[in-house]
Amino acid sequence: MVTEQNTAAKPDFAIQRIYTKDLSFESPKTPQLFNEQWTPEVKMELNTDAKPVNDTLYEVSLKITVTVQNKDTVAFLIEVVQAGLFMLKDFSTAQRNQMLGSFCPNILYPYAREVISGLAAHGGFPALYLSPINFDALYAQHLNKLKEQDAVNTASQEIIV
Repeated sequence: MVTEQNTAAKPDFAIQRIYTKDLSFESPKTPQLFNEQWTPEVKMELNTDAKPVNDTLYEVSLKITVTVQNKDTVAFLIEVVQAGLFMLKDFSTAQRNQMLGSFCPNILYPYAREVISGLAAHGGFPALYLSPINFDALYAQHLNKLKEQDAVNTASQEIIV
């Protein structure tokens, strides 16, 4: 008697490397700024990107730009691109996209936070502690936005016809 075995491959994931790809610190108004009362306002921009390196290896980049203003003056600006090489094998397209758009950036974020905090302190400012980010929610928002754009594009094509 021949029995059927489940031959479907199980998804395999591994972190190959985590590294800082780009780094910038600017503090245009020092040392004058050190004599002012410190009332910072922090703004943060966040972007992710994923590129295939080969069939199973992907580079995921997390770009964070932090601008700190004291009153109307830019106190400092930090830009970090934290990246990683991740091996993803035998994932469905949807699973792979979820891993690259949410799971991998979530791994990179603590490294970027540490770099940003250290740069602020080395620049003579108080250490900057960024709040945790829910990358699953951001990825879900991204998917919803894509669905809305597809709906709008489909509706405009129907109107044109």
